[in-house]
Amino acid sequence: MVDLKELSETIQQGDAEGVAQLTAQAIEEGLSPKQILSEGLIAGMDVVGVKFKEGELFLPEVLGVATAMHAGLDVLKPVLAESGEKMIGKIVLGTVKGDLHDIGKNLVGMMLEGAGFEVNDLGIDVPAERFLEAAQEDGVDIVGLSALLSTTMPKMRETIYTLHEAGLAPKIKVMVGGAPVTRKYAEEVGADGYGDNAAAAVDEARRLIGISSDISWRKQ
Repeated sequence: MVDLKELSETIQQGDAEGVAQLTAQAIEEGLSPKQILSEGLIAGMDVVGVKFKEGELFLPEVLGVATAMHAGLDVLKPVLAESGEKMIGKIVLGTVKGDLHDIGKNLVGMMLEGAGFEVNDLGIDVPAERFLEAAQEDGVDIVGLSALLSTTMPKMRETIYTLHEAGLAPKIKVMVGGAPVTRKYAEEVGADGYGDNAAAAVDEARRLIGISSDISWRKQ
């Protein structure tokens, strides 16, 4: 019988093929999709998040781990849908208008999915109106805004203003991040949350929907 601890460890090793095989085996053996997700995939990504925060893992390694996690999710998602199990939350994610950078955003999206969130990634160069349109879809809990250029940071304020004007606050929370973005700036533009790296972003997203992590990703 599949040991979900082994699945968690295989994710941490970045073994995509192994993760897919173990996930499929766990499904065949009748383990619940929710249990596979929480005790296998999410548990593995939680450990990776801690190591990333503490400087034990670096970006290339985390990207490899995220790819392995996605291999498991690809196998698990159809079964989750059939079972009626829901992800823990839904996030709209994108890089703001005028900014074409996406490496950090993509990693955040991968880590969020690995933590059990449904992610609608709008891509790069996303105008405020597109964020609004996506935020108005059913079940959205959080809108995540990314910027890597200081010249595009004002688009965060514009997008948050657009969401507020549409009456989506405080029901839908907004979190921001990116190399030039600081917690102080997040507060100035009216964001509800801020993450200075991918692991912290997951921690913040969990906080915003009222879910605490089994493993504490302490902010530095």
